[in-house]
Amino acid sequence: MARLELNSLMKTFGTVRCADDVSLTVEPGEIVAVFGPSGSGKTVLLRMIAGMFEPDDGDILIGGQSVVGAPPERRGVGMAFQNFALFPHMTARDNITSGLRAKQADTDRAARVKSIAGLLKIEHVLGHMPRELSNGQKQRTALARALIGNPEVLLLDDPLRNVDAKLRYEMRLELPSLLRRGTAAVLYVTQDYREAMAIADRIAVLVNGRLEQVARPDEIYSRPASVAVARLFGDPSINLAEVTPRAEQGAGFAEISGSRVRLAPFEQQLDHHGACWLGIRPDDLVISGEGSEGGIPARIIAVTPIHERAVVLLRFSDGTEWLAAQPPESRGLSADENVLVRFAPEAALLFDRATGLRVGQPHRRHAA
Repeated sequence: MARLELNSLMKTFGTVRCADDVSLTVEPGEIVAVFGPSGSGKTVLLRMIAGMFEPDDGDILIGGQSVVGAPPERRGVGMAFQNFALFPHMTARDNITSGLRAKQADTDRAARVKSIAGLLKIEHVLGHMPRELSNGQKQRTALARALIGNPEVLLLDDPLRNVDAKLRYEMRLELPSLLRRGTAAVLYVTQDYREAMAIADRIAVLVNGRLEQVARPDEIYSRPASVAVARLFGDPSINLAEVTPRAEQGAGFAEISGSRVRLAPFEQQLDHHGACWLGIRPDDLVISGEGSEGGIPARIIAVTPIHERAVVLLRFSDGTEWLAAQPPESRGLSADENVLVRFAPEAALLFDRATGLRVGQPHRRHAA
């Protein structure tokens, strides 16, 4: 068992900084999802660990030993690529064992292939060439090749991106238990926040080459470290309004579109802050009829049914537009209806306008 440690990694290509002081630790048997928008540096980070790129500065340790400068085959790293990267002239079986041959594997190779192929449900296509495989079968073959060598570190570069929706859903359920059968430290790159939350023990949010937050999936969603993180999680995305919060008799208050709303107590004195962003998840909004008491007056612009819920576009009197995700019983709502919108005080998130950080967060975020 070996721990993966990234210490202050820096990597620049021309004027683009792909890794900016990235520090992260992944324990043996732990799955950490590296999540972020396209171009944030996720794949570059994996390739530095695998040895395809070398960092400009910083260190990479596996089992306490630096691997910077070591050739890829001596790092104890397995990697499954987004585009599968299968050898077209080899069968699925030979593709899976290609890494073992390079390392002069032992004589039980056939048994190991049978075992892992059974776990991934590809035993019936081991004799097929890559051109005869579906995308899902190619993905599982590439994953089997990465897993079969029992690597100390396993790097998965968005492995479900090129498979169909049904298989992607199934693999989100199957992959965590499969990966936890081994002891590898796993880094799983994805651009899908749902995938990151379903598969990972922790999520490392990478934006413009910097780690914005590293935390458990539930904490990332409920206590995002910054506006940038909050916007990346949730569908529909978080609602934001510019407010100047105030504290009165131990409670927090803010004004949204002329209506005074109550906020939960915060770790810092609200009066020390100027302009803030107030964030509310669409799921946390409650819509009631015009005759109800309290709430923010709004007009429904549109209602869009989406599977088990309805997404409601609301417009406040000052022109601000928010989205609300409502349960099935709320489908009686219709466009052009005047309503009141409210939320629980503890549902409100405050972010400093100057730094983008959530109120109460340190200005410098360190990865765990």
